[in-house]
Amino acid sequence: MTDSHPIVEAPRRRALVFVPLLAFVGLVGLFGYWLYQQNFEGADPSKLPSALLGKPVPEMSLPPLAELVRDGKPIPGLATADLKSGGVSVVNIFASWCGPCRDEHPVLMKLAGLNKARLVAINYKDDADNARRYLGTFGNPYAAVGVDAKGRSAIDWGVYGVPETFVVNAKGEIVDKIVGPLSEDSLQTRLLPAIEAASKT
Repeated sequence: MTDSHPIVEAPRRRALVFVPLLAFVGLVGLFGYWLYQQNFEGADPSKLPSALLGKPVPEMSLPPLAELVRDGKPIPGLATADLKSGGVSVVNIFASWCGPCRDEHPVLMKLAGLNKARLVAINYKDDADNARRYLGTFGNPYAAVGVDAKGRSAIDWGVYGVPETFVVNAKGEIVDKIVGPLSEDSLQTRLLPAIEAASKT
């Protein structure tokens, strides 16, 4: 007579099936933690890597923000060709509902006054009336404002969230990306040097 104990063996076999799966999940977790430590732990979020650095700006043709005017003239929208027409451009992604955008707005106004680069914007997933009111209240530093109502262009730009700022050289190549709101410090130590470097490429 054999003593096979089928009732005991079946659950044991089922449990063994999950051992490789649990080992795989554990390895994935360890690898993910290692990547986090290598790339992001203690890192400045404004320096998150971008796959677009050194590459041409994405193709886009964004309509203007309706009824936005300056000195009685309509402010134009934003297209790829506008960023390849010579000179350095700074592209700022903003929205009226974005609190950090309001925090950085005085810095953008100061940047516009310095005339170091052409400052343009992509208005991200915003209501047109709210966006116009926002710029009417805080001032409009932008030479052009393209409306990205559904956020598709922002995806092409690799945007993590608003605000984000890109420096584009005269050849239409993205040379720097700053994630998060600009500050007086980042203006002086990061953005202005990036604009200066871009003017030489």
